[in-house]
Amino acid sequence: MAITLTMLLMGMLLGFIGAGGAGFIIAILTLVFDVPIHIALGTSLTAMIFTSLSGAYSHYREGNMAVKAGLVTGIAGAFGAYGGSQLAAGIPVESLHWLTAGMLFLSSILLMVRLYITKNLTDHEAGRDKLSVQLAVKAVILGLITGVLSGTFGIGSTPFIQLGLLIMLGLTIRQSIGTTMLVILPIAAGGGLGYQSEGYLDYLLLLQVLLGTMTGAYIGAKFTGYAPKNVLKASMILTPAAAGLLLLFPQ
Repeated sequence: MAITLTMLLMGMLLGFIGAGGAGFIIAILTLVFDVPIHIALGTSLTAMIFTSLSGAYSHYREGNMAVKAGLVTGIAGAFGAYGGSQLAAGIPVESLHWLTAGMLFLSSILLMVRLYITKNLTDHEAGRDKLSVQLAVKAVILGLITGVLSGTFGIGSTPFIQLGLLIMLGLTIRQSIGTTMLVILPIAAGGGLGYQSEGYLDYLLLLQVLLGTMTGAYIGAKFTGYAPKNVLKASMILTPAAAGLLLLFPQ
């Protein structure tokens, strides 16, 4: 019950700022509830399958998704995530805490780039859902890289995926946001399967996390429209950084 209530409060925060929060879930589970980090990684990654479903469907209905590019990137990412989860199983606990924290700090930097530097990029013809052989190869490369990052460190790699879709595949900003939700689904599934095969997936813990975060996110999202944009942007950048700091506390 304590885990579910904590995740409810966290979900409200994450729903409010529109963040996935996998890093925060990992940090809270390991620091507050003494969950081994490998199990925390597997739980947070698997939870993203369910938390991303509604967002992916919504973006698809709104036409904000390049389906072909997303499927190719996501399928390649699933293989990368599975391999990353196998890699994580062999990394010592102490090292994994530091490495995951470092990835969260890097996520903050990339979010800052996306929110403050790429915001003025304009839409272009490449934003249409066409996928040449050259773009397909780039999509596979992007999927493998972001999949390995997600699987190894248990994070969604959202800023990495979004920037890759913008720069490598030439999608519009709106499409990159929507397509990222599609890409995350197979990546989370591949990584979750990998952690499950290594015995690092606790189904009861997963249920507790999902009950809290999904309910909280639904509530928190209703208050997003009342916050100033600068507050939301700052919160999005600081959230993964704060999670990284929590992971650096002695276990």
